[in-house]
Order: sequence, then structure tokens, then C-alpha cells
Amino acid sequence: MANAKIINKKEEEVNALAEKMKDAKLILLAEYRGINVEDVTELRAKLRKSNSEYKITKNNITRRALEKCGIEGIEVEGPLAIIIGHEEYLEPAKAIYEYTKEHDFYKIKGGVVEGKVMTAEEIITLAKLPSRETLIGMLAGGLLGTISKLAVALDQVRLQKEGAQV
Repeated sequence: MANAKIINKKEEEVNALAEKMKDAKLILLAEYRGINVEDVTELRAKLRKSNSEYKITKNNITRRALEKCGIEGIEVEGPLAIIIGHEEYLEPAKAIYEYTKEHDFYKIKGGVVEGKVMTAEEIITLAKLPSRETLIGMLAGGLLGTISKLAVALDQVRLQKEGAQV
């Protein structure tokens, strides 16, 4: 039977990971076969910029932390890295997706976005979306175009009324 110290240590790891997962906007599981230290260091640096972290833990600990958070339906098998986004989900998902495009052996397995379990395909679709700033810019441009057309139309109506009154 396992030593009580070891069991307590593992239980602490599960609790610590579950605590991080509870408040996370994004929990992403990625298979990291064939990745080298230099690549992991570069990836971690990119993720830190978006206040995210990259962890590698034993699958049993990951599985139990997910269960503790009430998250079901994610396959936890093989060598998995956990990416936890604390403030947002789009930037870390984009960073991992870009990394998977450059490295064929690195694969997104699935994850949780704001409490909703998502498949790898759904996360990839989400990662392909433009950034929030770009979307806001597109919306503003569309609104500005519409408002400009309305202003021109109103000005034409004004000119027609002035012409009729003369």
C-alpha cells in the first residue's frame, strides 16, 4: 500500500490543480510527444504574455482535478500538457494552435472554455477566429460605413427639400 506521505502529497497536487482549474477561462489538454526543452521554453514564454501557464502533471492527478471541478468528457491519455488560461481563452488557444501548425507531433486533445467542454476541432475553430481587437475594428468599420451612408442620404433629402422650397 502507498505511503501516507505520498498520498497526502498527491492529494495536495490534485487540490492545487483543481483550484487553478476552477477559476480558469481556458483549460486545454495537448499531447506533447517529441517536444524539446527549447520549444517548451518558447511556448511557455508566449503563454505567460497572456497570463496563462503550461504544466505537465501525471494523468491521474489531472483526471482527479478535472473530476473535482465537475468536468467530465475529456479524454486524459498519453503524455499530456495542461494549458490554463486565467484571464482569457483566445490568446492561449491561438498560441497553442500556431504551435501545432509548426510541429506535426504536437496535438490539441480537447479542453474547457469558460466551463464548457470542447473537442479539439471546436478549440481549433475558436483559435482561428480573429482577435477581439480585430473583431471590434471590423464592427466599428461596418457601423461607420452604414452611418456614413445614412448621413449622405439625409443630406440628399435636405438638399431636395431646400431645392423644393426655393
